[in-house]
Amino acid sequence: MSLIPFRQSKSRRFELLIQPHLDVLYRFAYRLAGQQQDAEDLVQDVIVKLYPRLDELEAVEQLRPWLNRVLYRHFIDQVRRKSRQGDMPLSELVEADAQADWLDSLESDHLGPDLLLEQSRLGPALDRVIATLPPDQRALVLLHDVDGWRQEDIADVLDIPLGTVKSRLHRCRAALRKKIQRELEPIPQAERVGK
Repeated sequence: MSLIPFRQSKSRRFELLIQPHLDVLYRFAYRLAGQQQDAEDLVQDVIVKLYPRLDELEAVEQLRPWLNRVLYRHFIDQVRRKSRQGDMPLSELVEADAQADWLDSLESDHLGPDLLLEQSRLGPALDRVIATLPPDQRALVLLHDVDGWRQEDIADVLDIPLGTVKSRLHRCRAALRKKIQRELEPIPQAERVGK
């Protein structure tokens, strides 16, 4: 139960509840959508939908996972709605150049030229491969492997059993491994000369 005094206006009570979680919501939305504008729209849509439900928000014990779950479901609904309308999902609208090369930010002065070259190829390739995953798999990989969420928290946010999180994460990693190997092969399998 919230300790916010009820004498405050509804908008102020709502602001006090939501404000501490906005940064986390935005980062999660950005990971899902892949673009700043789409992430901002996702967060805004969720906040607008939640405003009339202030009493329900004040009754939630752990608000951050609950808000993340609402945001995730809203994102999935948007993707489904767009696919039914014949539009492309948000992940396909993101250009590879517009995505943050987060692996490139890990460069160190101690890396040799060969490692720098490999890393410069791996970052964009990994971004492209992750963008090809379905939204639910992409969210799972980004939450766990990129943002460092615990599997238990992911299960809570995505509202699926912990065993399902573990098995899906294993399958996603295996699929990513195969795709990234194909992406980074110097000579594609089809172009190789047989013995």
